[in-house]
Amino acid sequence: LYRSRRGSRRPGGRHGEADMIFTHTLIDQAETLLDRARTAGVMIATAESCTGGLVVGLLTEIAGSSDVVDRGFVTYSNAAKTEMLGVPARLIEAHGAVSDAVARRMADEALLRSNADIAVAITGVAGPGGSDRKPAGLVHFALACRDADTRSDVHRFGDRGRDAVRLASVATALDLLSDGVDLFG
Repeated sequence: LYRSRRGSRRPGGRHGEADMIFTHTLIDQAETLLDRARTAGVMIATAESCTGGLVVGLLTEIAGSSDVVDRGFVTYSNAAKTEMLGVPARLIEAHGAVSDAVARRMADEALLRSNADIAVAITGVAGPGGSDRKPAGLVHFALACRDADTRSDVHRFGDRGRDAVRLASVATALDLLSDGVDLFG
């Protein structure tokens, strides 16, 4: 992630290259998603663990996003998943925080605890580290939509560095949200 503090905002509210956190590609992807959600009348929520709020941060980086972004839950710790989203501690103990079951529950609960029509959840191991069963780069995603079955996906991005895994996870979450908007369009 690029975090230099030099530079200034360009006209139109977008950041100049010197102070960008997100790539132009991710910003363009997010703008397209927001435009499509706006047209479809769809509100968005996120439940994020390993991305630490980057998805909702990217969406709210774009001026005017408040008409389609309801809220983001940053649930980095297991306790936060339980306290903020109601993910049962026994579910986390049984499957681990980085699991399909927990990602699905995070997405379902984010939808229930928001005014959103679609919610994406992300939980994974950004790295460094991990284990043989859950290596760095393993990320579980889930998408919950009103009046539709929750779907999940798993990606193995590999141990390519924390920032790369997190940014790849953001892009994947945007793709999932776009799929969710399709259900309303």
